[in-house]
Amino acid sequence: MKKLIVASFILLLAACSGGDEQAKVATKPNEPLTKSKNSPQFNQSFSQLTDAYFLLKENFITGNDTAIIATAKKLILAADSLQLKELKADSSIVETAKSFSQSLSAELKGLIGEKVLLQKRKSFNVVTDLVYNLIRTVQYDREVVYYQRCPMAFEEGDPNAFWLSKSSDIRNPYHPKTMLTCGEVVDSLKYIP
Repeated sequence: MKKLIVASFILLLAACSGGDEQAKVATKPNEPLTKSKNSPQFNQSFSQLTDAYFLLKENFITGNDTAIIATAKKLILAADSLQLKELKADSSIVETAKSFSQSLSAELKGLIGEKVLLQKRKSFNVVTDLVYNLIRTVQYDREVVYYQRCPMAFEEGDPNAFWLSKSSDIRNPYHPKTMLTCGEVVDSLKYIP
């Protein structure tokens, strides 16, 4: 029996004797960052467009008319400066994107010309639809964009109004003083590879 215990002890020591060697940890090589299907020039120009849009939405939340007009002008410049020639897509997609960006620029000029904030908000709803459709057309893959809806934005006609957000949190630009958190996420645009 003593021999069995001694043999077991020797086997145990032999199994554990590799203590001088450090365990080799499998290291995973750095994985490449996700690569956009579009060119960096296009992505940069489109990022300027979405940034200007999100700032315009925030200006509607604050209700600052001067800031709304200034940001709408930035958004016009971004829409007119889109690097659509750098978009890696077939010609029909490029032409559709060009049509949306031209319509966006025209609608923003109309928004700037409106004198009443309610009318500017109605125009912002159209701007939102154009930007939403533009994102879907080009499948912008650098950020997730949430398409959100207020079911009670307007009293006349269709009461629904939409806006885009970088977050799923609701910040309603149509009724910021009375219903800032009223609304819902209708869609999320996620083309990130």
